[in-house]
Amino acid sequence: MLPIERPVLWSFRRCPYAMRARLGLASAEQQVSLREIVLRDKPEAFLAASKSATVPCLDLGAEQIDESLDIMLWALGQNDPEALLDMPPLGHALIAECDGPFKAALDRSKYATRYQDSDPLEERAKASAFIATLEAQLGASPWLFGTAPKLADVAILPFVRQFAHIDQTWFAAEPWPAVQSWLAAFKASDRFAAIMLKYPPWQPCEAGHPFPES
Repeated sequence: MLPIERPVLWSFRRCPYAMRARLGLASAEQQVSLREIVLRDKPEAFLAASKSATVPCLDLGAEQIDESLDIMLWALGQNDPEALLDMPPLGHALIAECDGPFKAALDRSKYATRYQDSDPLEERAKASAFIATLEAQLGASPWLFGTAPKLADVAILPFVRQFAHIDQTWFAAEPWPAVQSWLAAFKASDRFAAIMLKYPPWQPCEAGHPFPES
């Protein structure tokens, strides 16, 4: 196995948790070796690094961080040039709601066959209540807490994107103009394009791809 010259990020491009981790690392300008994996064929090296066997996983050598939000906090604790951590307590409460009730309802709406005891339309309505909360918080502002993004924005947007993509026509027709503009700006941003670059699956002979790319 190749030695770790920089932290290793085990990632899967489309996973919103992995997107969140990549966004945090990119904002913090913390370069890692990104190793893209195929979830149906997880490498042994990844399974050895990740206790949960889920992406993302940041391998620091002596320590592994298995939770996406913890990866963001670690990266921004090293460097926070965009002041993402400078937000009110409400931001942390919104992240907790996103990761808890909203994500549960999102999954039961998106993956209805996995949750046969749940009604996907009822679950969509539950998830919509959180979107309405975000709509009210945004108001006329481009970001949740004013004119610049904060941790809550970048931690929540990948999951709002996932929810919107279940049925984009339906989402676009809902009375959420602020959320729709917020999401559209995020998807059109250079940062989003940078964290969504495609990489081939990691091979054991490789160190990984430098990320973020300079």
